[in-house]
Amino acid sequence: QVQLQESVPCLVKPSQTLSLTCTVSVCSITTNSYYWSWIRQPPGKGLEWMGAIAYSCSTYYSPSLKNRTSISRDTSKNQFTLQMSSVTPEDTGVYYCARIESMTLLFGSWGQGTQVTVST
Repeated sequence: QVQLQESVPCLVKPSQTLSLTCTVSVCSITTNSYYWSWIRQPPGKGLEWMGAIAYSCSTYYSPSLKNRTSISRDTSKNQFTLQMSSVTPEDTGVYYCARIESMTLLFGSWGQGTQVTVST
């Protein structure tokens, strides 16, 4: 069964760039059946889809985050990475990586989530 594991929790200062990595086990991120996605949940709020990277390496972003978000991958390590620039305290929350079925666009497997705190 596929496993996804986000990098360790982190503290980021305002205006800096956040970087998170998701390591995928069992399933190759180049398999053409899936997209690989980042989702976050601010404290007390619902889930927010941030973006995804396809098996083809095409990327897709939430319009509200597109200008400061980038998703890339390292196929040699079977990892994909989220970078978000110019963070503010409003970017604080739990960040999840997840696998999306390409045919149905339904979320399948999720990582356990990692806490990101933006603070001075």
